[in-house]
Amino acid sequence: MRLFSLALFCLFSYSVYGTDKYAAPTCDILVQNGRVVDGSGNPWFYADIAIEDGKISAIGKRLPHIAVVKIDATGLIVSPGFIDIHSHSDINILKDGLAQSKIRQGVTTEILGEGGSAAPSTGVRAPRSLQIDEKIYRWSTFTEYFALVDKRTISVNVASYVGLSTIWECVMGNSFARPNETQFSEMERLIKIAMQQGALGLSSQVMMPPGSLATTNDLVRLATVVAPFGGLYSTHIRNEGLGVFASVKEAIAVGEQAGIPVDIIHIKIADESNWGRMNEVVQLIEAARLRGVDVQANVYPYTRGNNNLISIIPPWAHEGGTKRLLERLATPADRKQIHHDIINGTDDWYNHYTAVGGDWSRMLISGNHQFRGLTMDRVFMLRGNPTDKVNDLLSLLQENGGGISTVYAHHTEKDMNYVLQQSWCSVGSDGSAYAIDGPLRVGNPHPRNFGTFPRVLGKYVRQQKLLSLEDAVRKMTSLNANKVGLRDRGTIKIGFAADVVIFDAKAVIDRSTYTAPFAYPVGIPYVIVNGELTIENGKHTGARAGTSLRKITPLNTP
Repeated sequence: MRLFSLALFCLFSYSVYGTDKYAAPTCDILVQNGRVVDGSGNPWFYADIAIEDGKISAIGKRLPHIAVVKIDATGLIVSPGFIDIHSHSDINILKDGLAQSKIRQGVTTEILGEGGSAAPSTGVRAPRSLQIDEKIYRWSTFTEYFALVDKRTISVNVASYVGLSTIWECVMGNSFARPNETQFSEMERLIKIAMQQGALGLSSQVMMPPGSLATTNDLVRLATVVAPFGGLYSTHIRNEGLGVFASVKEAIAVGEQAGIPVDIIHIKIADESNWGRMNEVVQLIEAARLRGVDVQANVYPYTRGNNNLISIIPPWAHEGGTKRLLERLATPADRKQIHHDIINGTDDWYNHYTAVGGDWSRMLISGNHQFRGLTMDRVFMLRGNPTDKVNDLLSLLQENGGGISTVYAHHTEKDMNYVLQQSWCSVGSDGSAYAIDGPLRVGNPHPRNFGTFPRVLGKYVRQQKLLSLEDAVRKMTSLNANKVGLRDRGTIKIGFAADVVIFDAKAVIDRSTYTAPFAYPVGIPYVIVNGELTIENGKHTGARAGTSLRKITPLNTP
């Protein structure tokens, strides 16, 4: 019997390893001796990870694999690549596919298309175009946009929502007229096509036009289109200040009536009149979840937001686009009304000026402008310190073609910390891919573009202990993957895409600031994207292994 067992063993060894029964399995990359935080929220564990053909092929202690590349992760954390659920790299990723400020944070997938998306561009909306060097690229559909992304080659993966504002403009242009039935049907058709081409769901920005023109019933109608595709409704709510409670209720109502999940973008209370009431916002979400509404949210770990100085202009003045807005600023009667509305506000409008208490020092120019890095009070002083600062603001907008990117200090650390701790609140940057040199070093961008994810790990895990390491990683990986339906990412699991971040939990931190934003984080020595080493010893290898990701929809989808 013992001889028979030995014979079977020898036969098995030969069949598996060939003539050399001691031959070890092979892989492309072997990560050894690291503490694995797998993205599930479970406690960390020691393990090696083998990567082959872009996938995680084995997980275990002391794996015997022979690898082309070995990474000694002793003393380091090994986690899934971070998924940025709120990114604006739609165009920048085409300009420079290295995505330096994102990949160096450990971001391996960017979710694009908040409110306005790269596609479609049809109907009265002209096809998109972008000149890079001496070549002009054009696209009209998501199929064409994703093909262009892949052709240009990128270092991170990208996926996208279809944006409500984009759909609205395809049908209505710059008109503020109420859509008729035929026009709404066309919007539904365009959303369906976008979903068929791989969009993740419908994203709305209903704070400013054209998104703000949609009523709650309109949002429900259009969001219902994505339901058969397993899509979600991602929303920048209508009012984050005085109307924050009604706006959260509206977002919940859209998901509840359309029968789809909801993710509230960068949830915050952005008006000092309501500071300290985040617990009430959380109660609204928890109550909805108790009755079966799948509503969640994301947040960035900063207390300042980034918008355009033009957002101070009331919505009615935006009808007809920038050209008409500038004409109104030059018309005395319109200018007088705009001035009045900025000072006093209007119903159902989130007013950035009143949200910061009329404090110009809480507005910082972040665009590529002669005053970049300066607060508006200093700008007014340099321009002659006029008595009527609102009037000078309007003149400044006229001189700059209608808009200047601006950072607003309008919410609090206490509120942000409270919502960040909620189990359903994930992390998204609301940023874009920039770089410390080259074509993507422009303006004075918000530090979240460079530091969101390492800031969570360094400040809120290590320094403040607001989150456990495992929960923080979950909020940046599997929670986001599950929200948008990325089935093979966000977790360290055999068969999943090999998007992996290796970081030093004792050293990782952001270095970008509001006045000196162009600084990469530290403490993230390795990043792997689809099985290719993209950050090695803290430096970009030049690898462009990223790809466009399309949503996989149910088989019975129309």
